[in-house]
Amino acid sequence: MSESLKSKTIRGVGWSFIDNIASSGITFLVGLVLARLLTPSEYGIMAMIAIFVAVSNSIIDSGFSNALIRKVRIERVDYNTVFYFNLVVSIVLYLALFFASPVISYFFKEPILTEVVRVIGCVLIINALGIIPRTIFVRDVNFKLQTKVSLISSISSGGVGISMAVLGMGVWSLVGQQLSRQLLNTLFLWIYCHWRPIWEFSMQSFKDLFGFGSKLLLSGLLDTIYKNIYYIIIGRFYTSAQLGQYTRAEQFNTIFSSNLTSVIQRVSYPVLSSIQEDPERLREAYRRVIKTTMLITFACMLGLAALAKPLIVILIGEKWLPAVYFLQIISFSGMLYPLHAINLNILQVKGHSGLFLKLEIIKKTIAIGPIAVGILYGIEYMLWGSVCTSFVAYFLNSYYSADLIDYPAGKQIKDILPTFMVSFVVAVVMWGISFWNVSNYILLPIQILVGMLLTVLIYERLKLAEYLEIRRLVLSTLKHK
Repeated sequence: MSESLKSKTIRGVGWSFIDNIASSGITFLVGLVLARLLTPSEYGIMAMIAIFVAVSNSIIDSGFSNALIRKVRIERVDYNTVFYFNLVVSIVLYLALFFASPVISYFFKEPILTEVVRVIGCVLIINALGIIPRTIFVRDVNFKLQTKVSLISSISSGGVGISMAVLGMGVWSLVGQQLSRQLLNTLFLWIYCHWRPIWEFSMQSFKDLFGFGSKLLLSGLLDTIYKNIYYIIIGRFYTSAQLGQYTRAEQFNTIFSSNLTSVIQRVSYPVLSSIQEDPERLREAYRRVIKTTMLITFACMLGLAALAKPLIVILIGEKWLPAVYFLQIISFSGMLYPLHAINLNILQVKGHSGLFLKLEIIKKTIAIGPIAVGILYGIEYMLWGSVCTSFVAYFLNSYYSADLIDYPAGKQIKDILPTFMVSFVVAVVMWGISFWNVSNYILLPIQILVGMLLTVLIYERLKLAEYLEIRRLVLSTLKHK
């Protein structure tokens, strides 16, 4: 990797990481406060409509943002064409949700959902307005401005949500938080971005971009439905309180797994796309991304499973105890999530969106089994089934990406096995400490301290290249502060 590209990647990772901390991290902290003010049932109500918003957002984007990022030479008409497509589709989908809201309410047997869906649906139009400015920043690997935007919108919307919850507005405090966050995010993206739309639309541009993006749309829809299908299953066949417990466990998992994946995807996709015609550089850059990412992921996710009980009890209270076991199971499938995403990134970089779609269809077909088990036997069995399908999905992803860059699953496993073993041993020690008969307020800091010290001691002994790179970056960052 050339020095300029390496420097650009490092800066992108750094600012993208801060961006995720600013948005998801602050939102998570706000969520801790809200979890003490609200009930599991109120969180469950919001989770029931998550799939409708998520699927709608996927359709609105239709894979165009990735197509624009990948395109080497971009024209003004490309941005305008995608912008007006996004906007029109968002309005149509909002109207569809508005009129379908009574049916959604009836399906989940929650009368309040009718009004909630009609209000929260406004985020579809708001998000559509921000797609092009956000895409422009990603193409430029410019995450510094996005970080500023995330910081402002996350803190402000958190204040809105907490204020509404204190006033006793229940589920509407969660609605207010989401709406204000997306509104502010889009508003400031437009303020910082110099691009402005003009009245032009090109069918040729649409066809060119949609040819690549359509397959990503279908695969993205499958993935979005799969990620949110558990909300529908639990919400329909169990109680809103149980769904609320699951969503809190999922949010604890997301703060590490999904956010780390988002950082790596956002930065690695445009960077890897820029060297897609140089196989040697592409493979080496890809290998370094995987090794470094998985060192952090294994440590975070296995550590999270070990800390689950004292962490949840201290942060959000005893009423959320059922979420502990859910979180421990989810952590095992979550640790592979970044690996899935990185392997799939190669398919996009190489322009194989058709193969990307084929893989998603195969994997989601396999995932039907755990969902059926969950309906028949319980939530825990469904989550353990998702862990199994996560491992199967990884081998499918790596099998196809291996042919494109000559980096098969066997070599990948050999590269990441040392960091997995280190994290596993450390997590077992941390989990063993959790059985001590002491206060959770004493237990949690002891577990964290032992885990961190043991991790550093082992890696200092092993001198793994990926650890040394992370250590160098951390020390370099600290010196410049």
